[in-house]
Amino acid sequence: MNVMSTRLWRAAVVPAGGLMAALWAGCAAGQHGPHDVKRGYAPVNGLRMYYEIHGLADRRRTPLVLLHGGGSTIETSFAKILPHLARTRQVIAFEQQGHGRTADIPERPFSFEQSADDAAGLLAHLQVERADLFGFSNGGNIAMQVAIRHPARVRKLVVASAMFRRDGLYPEMWEFMRKTTFEDMPRVLKEAYREVSPHPERLPSFFDKSVRRMLAFRDWPAEHIRSIRSPTLLLIGDADNVRPEHAVEMFRLLPRGRLAVIPGGHGAAIGEASAARIEDSQVRFGTEDSPAGNPSRLPELTAALVAEFLDEPMPGPD
Repeated sequence: MNVMSTRLWRAAVVPAGGLMAALWAGCAAGQHGPHDVKRGYAPVNGLRMYYEIHGLADRRRTPLVLLHGGGSTIETSFAKILPHLARTRQVIAFEQQGHGRTADIPERPFSFEQSADDAAGLLAHLQVERADLFGFSNGGNIAMQVAIRHPARVRKLVVASAMFRRDGLYPEMWEFMRKTTFEDMPRVLKEAYREVSPHPERLPSFFDKSVRRMLAFRDWPAEHIRSIRSPTLLLIGDADNVRPEHAVEMFRLLPRGRLAVIPGGHGAAIGEASAARIEDSQVRFGTEDSPAGNPSRLPELTAALVAEFLDEPMPGPD
């Protein structure tokens, strides 16, 4: 589940004013009008999987697939950043088993590995041979599993606020999840589920399955991370639920890894609906009028950073 952290800890990060200014300038360039959206359902591994395709295919750019966080929908994870990403490339977004408009298979547990196979199955159904993947939180774990289990399907990865070992999360987060109840589920996620789910009455069961997936998580071997050959951009908030030290360790393991630390908590960089607002970010990272100092502009800045990474030429052979 995506849960709001109440941690008071803050990482000390040097503000990259020049980079932020360049990104802001890049956001203003090359903007397009409203993009076309195709919506549909695909038969994938026993699911009737809901998906959206934003924009038209472009031979110059690989399609970008979005993988939302646990307990979320396309909108609750990506509504703020998706329009910016779709300005320059085709974006495919879908809802995982039991999430949003994709009905659950009650007897099938949630797992990152199964969700990765489902993502690969959707790409096969859509006849997308290879794609870039952008996963947030649980979606980041799924994106990595797609690269591990179906490497031929992945060109580049963007992984935001994800982990590969249990100690990637603060101990307080695991303690919270062991004790959490349905009442603790963020209201915005409850409302989103009830609004679009084909079975809104299953919300308590959906919550229980989401929590069980997290509590059942077991460490992934470091060799699995080293096996990811796709260029990978790791995104982490300086006050994230994932420890920045863990993100650095993952960055060191990835053969073609990049790392960006962005001001804010879990999901702030993409404008995720239940993200905690970091009130002191304006003081530490700029004035209220500057792009770096206004958290509401972070999704646009993040989209520019992601677009620049995806547009870079692929590296040559090792």
